Formats: sequence, structure tokens, C-alpha cells
Amino acid sequence: MDFSNKTVIVTGGANGIGRGIASLYAEKGANVVIADKDEENGKLVASDIQKQGGKALFIKTDVRLEEEIVRLMATAYQTYGAIHILINNAGISEFKPLFELSVEEWDNVIHTNLRSVFLASREAAKYMRKNEHGGSIVNIASTRAIMSEPNSEAYAATKGGIVAL
Repeated sequence: MDFSNKTVIVTGGANGIGRGIASLYAEKGANVVIADKDEENGKLVASDIQKQGGKALFIKTDVRLEEEIVRLMATAYQTYGAIHILINNAGISEFKPLFELSVEEWDNVIHTNLRSVFLASREAAKYMRKNEHGGSIVNIASTRAIMSEPNSEAYAATKGGIVAL
């Protein structure tokens, strides 16, 4: 597929699956926006894409925070003139027994993995509505959504929430 002149935002794009997604979209011609808290690796991914002739922009973003998601979408739109694809990939976990998990740890996982999907989808859709053919939002879930395992309850709850969303 050819993604020339399409703008793709990848949350959690500085490492792992997100990095792979960002790199492949760039290979296929997309303008890639990498959103992550990891500034060092985020800049490295953008630089690697640019060295290979691709278009990439890193925007340091804490996906838990509404104002940072709003800024991310506005910056992507101002830079490339449109937002076509959002990949909600950012995610974390606290692998520990539920009775040892603090409310703060629970909230951190919920806000990073699930609340961010709502916020990013809502904000990206505002720009996608301006496109002639709309846009696409891809939410990354996990088998944990339907098949939990011990010590992953917060993570599983967020992935189940993403499936429901």
C-alpha cells in the first residue's frame, strides 16, 4: 500500500511495536508523527526515518494528559495539514498481585492505556472530519482483554476497555 501524503500518528512510537509501526508507515510514504514520553528514543526513531528519506516528527507527549494530546493533534495538523490515521499503541503495565497494587499504580495504567485511547481518538477525529474521506483509528488491544492472567488485572481491564470502546 502507498501512504504518500497521509499523516499517521503513532502513540508509544519510540519503542517496540510502535517503533515498528512508525517505521513501516514511513517506508510506505506516510508523514509519521511519533508521540511518546521517551524523548531520547522518539528523536532517534524520527532521525532514523529521516535518514532513510522518510518524513517523521517526534512530539514528546504524555498520553495521560488531555492538554498534551490536544497539543499533539494540533501540532501534527499544523505541520502536515491533515491527520489521516491514528494508531493508539501506547501502553504500560504493573505486573504485581492485585492486593499489592496501589490506587496510583492502577490509575497510571488506566490513564496510559485506556483514557489515552479516548482522548487521542476524540481529538484526532476532530481533524479527520475535515478530510474528504475521513480517517482511520486503530486501537491496539491484547488477548488479555478476554483472557486475563494473575498479576495483570489493571492491564487486562484496560485492554478489555479498548475492545469495548
